[in-house]
Amino acid sequence: MSLVDTVKNAFVPIHREGYPFIAAFAAATLVLGYFSSILFWVGLILTAWCAYFFRDPERVTPVDDRLVVSPADGIISAVGPAVPPRELGLGSGEMTRISVFMNVFSCHVNRAPVRGRISRIEHRPGKFLNAELDKASSENERNGLVIDSPNGTVAAVQIAGLVARRIVCWAEAGNALAIGERFGLIRFGSRVDVFLPSTATPRVAVGQTAVGGETVLAEFGGVAATPLVRIS
Repeated sequence: MSLVDTVKNAFVPIHREGYPFIAAFAAATLVLGYFSSILFWVGLILTAWCAYFFRDPERVTPVDDRLVVSPADGIISAVGPAVPPRELGLGSGEMTRISVFMNVFSCHVNRAPVRGRISRIEHRPGKFLNAELDKASSENERNGLVIDSPNGTVAAVQIAGLVARRIVCWAEAGNALAIGERFGLIRFGSRVDVFLPSTATPRVAVGQTAVGGETVLAEFGGVAATPLVRIS
């Protein structure tokens, strides 16, 4: 590997959704710098953080229809039965829900947890509670995708958080998604819930760190129970 390749690999690509925000932060930094050197450095740090927030790294995704991968980077905040949002049309019965909480330092690009075709997309306005709270799933602003996968219907719900004020989804109903394919992002702190059929066996535990597009959340056809874990 050449020196140029080494330097190139050290820089993570920035998603195009972030360009206007980075430009705005940079412009504000120059204006503030005209009045104060301290404010200039504060603005420079915030501009660097903004660029870091909108990073869009490549991920190595397992291509296996039996697996469900994490739709986002973050901490697993919930694993267990829950009723999916009513607007998704998935009935009133419980499904297996796995929630991934993203803080303001997480990569916020969202990826498809399974392969399939989007049969429905529903956006609902709502509150902006802390996305770590369980009631955020039902009360916060959200955008849900229903995916017809080889193993049944799966839903991925983007949920706005305390700081997040904008959910972006560029996928459309009828689109085919590959597992790990980018479909949207949420700006500045949020959460993604994945609703799975009961045939899926969770492979993660609350408190575990997930990597979007790489970490296996669950497995279809698995016979083992949810693994025990320890914090060390």
